[in-house]
Amino acid sequence: MTESCHEAAVSAWVQLVRVEQALLARVEGDLKAHGFPPLTWYDVLLELSRAEEGRLRPVELERRLLLPQSNTSRLVDRMERDGLVRREACPSDGRGQWVALTQDGRALRERMWPVYRDAIGAHVGAKLDKAEAATLARLLAKLL
Repeated sequence: MTESCHEAAVSAWVQLVRVEQALLARVEGDLKAHGFPPLTWYDVLLELSRAEEGRLRPVELERRLLLPQSNTSRLVDRMERDGLVRREACPSDGRGQWVALTQDGRALRERMWPVYRDAIGAHVGAKLDKAEAATLARLLAKLL
């Protein structure tokens, strides 16, 4: 192994991937148990709520998503059918469009947050004290 790819680095990588998959599955399960859509939907709604005027270009939205989303267009299609977002023409770019948050989308995000927050608490906060969580966040930030 090279000096930068030592056994500890490989072990850390394996654990990181396993933990990410397990935690996402648990959080998704909690959302589903409460009748909510997948976490990717929450992520879209959150990013739109944070954006100026509650809207983003599709490429901006995809860049901001916390979760991998290789097909943002299909996700937005489903959310638009449910009335959570709407597409708007972009006046400065005749072929471009915005994805805008609707009131129903804003309301859904607000209803989802307590369940999501509690899931983070149950699956992360209950297992790490504040100092450990801060250390983990700092260490993970180094990987970005």
